Amino acid sequence: MELNVLRIDIAQDAPGLDAEALCRAAGVSLAWWHAAVQAGWIGTAASAEAAGTYDAATLRRVRRLAWLQRHFDADPELAALVVDLEEEIARLRAQLRRLGQAV
Repeated sequence: MELNVLRIDIAQDAPGLDAEALCRAAGVSLAWWHAAVQAGWIGTAASAEAAGTYDAATLRRVRRLAWLQRHFDADPELAALVVDLEEEIARLRAQLRRLGQAV
């Protein structure tokens, strides 16, 4: 099975991706995106929602949610919970590194 991989680079000072570009980059439909936003699975900031632009962290989260749903046939709420926990673990590990603790 050949994977169709799309690599994009987003500069920190770039304006970000609009919803359609984000969906193309994440391999999800616009309908999936709207359902995920309405359900609160994406967790984007209200300012990003209002501006209609999304950053690399949002793209990473959408890709992970979609991957979990596809590969494990995971319920969307469960996939969102797993991603929340993964992000929290990464945040806590970074905090430990900053404090000089071994992870």
